[in-house]
Amino acid sequence: MNEPIQPEIAEKIKQLEKKFKNSGQDLGSYLDGLLHDRYLTYWDYIHLDTLLSLQIPRTHFPDEEIFITYHQITELYFKLIIHELKQIIDDKLQTAQFFTTKLERVNRYFRVLINSFDVMIKGMDRDQFLKYRMSLLPASGFQSVQYRLIEIYATPLVNLVNIKNRSQFSEQDKLEDIFEHLYWKSGATDKETGEKTLTLKQFEYRYTPRMMRIAHQVKHSTIFHKYLELPEKEQNNVHLIEALRTFDTNVNINWLLMHMGAAFRYLNKEKGEVLATGGTNWKKFLPPSFQRIMFFPDLWSEEEKENWGQQWVAHQFNTVK
Repeated sequence: MNEPIQPEIAEKIKQLEKKFKNSGQDLGSYLDGLLHDRYLTYWDYIHLDTLLSLQIPRTHFPDEEIFITYHQITELYFKLIIHELKQIIDDKLQTAQFFTTKLERVNRYFRVLINSFDVMIKGMDRDQFLKYRMSLLPASGFQSVQYRLIEIYATPLVNLVNIKNRSQFSEQDKLEDIFEHLYWKSGATDKETGEKTLTLKQFEYRYTPRMMRIAHQVKHSTIFHKYLELPEKEQNNVHLIEALRTFDTNVNINWLLMHMGAAFRYLNKEKGEVLATGGTNWKKFLPPSFQRIMFFPDLWSEEEKENWGQQWVAHQFNTVK
């Protein structure tokens, strides 16, 4: 004897029938598909086998697998960060609460990355790293386009110009002209000859069209612009201001300091230094006090700007040992 359909199930079937009818679809066909569909498994849902097959070291050194896996994890977090930033940019509600919630997610992701960077600083054998890194040339973390997109989504391009040239530009200048003077380009350019490293040439060739397309898309709607467009009451929300300042600090000070720590551990030596894999001059490029990049300069006092990133000077890894 068939059991009667429970009222709550019958109601859901009615709702489904209405849903598919409104979209011009046939509920019966979807039920047939559901009847023959396989049960979903965890490993199929996250494509576990594919995910675990993407770590392909170039050498036989065991610690290279740590290196490549951690960088892949970092890029996945960058993807989540961009996912949240784009929601802020697309938002039409203009409330501090929504803005803050999304930024808190971004800051949580960066906090995880910053706290876990100890894996890179102390989690690999130095001798192994200095050997297998030679098989990675000219690839470099410098070539992370997602990190550059985070910057582009966050603030007007003019705020990313090399500190020496920043005063020469304004938001009224062509984005293409500003783009040529972004701070990170000088980190992979020979100071004496002005010649770009192969690392930079590869990166520009591969990603400049994409970066410029997005820069034009958010020309007047970066995270900074979206904040300035909020009603005055919302702009003055203390939680929102704190979230923006934390975001700025995490990206433009703390994240760089962790990379400084790794660079000092693996690349520093008593007589000079070992060049980074991409040929970047890390001692001049990574210290945040040298670049003074701020996504939201209006939210910092003149004293705070003057002392930007000075933590690195007294940091334990800023000593040649």
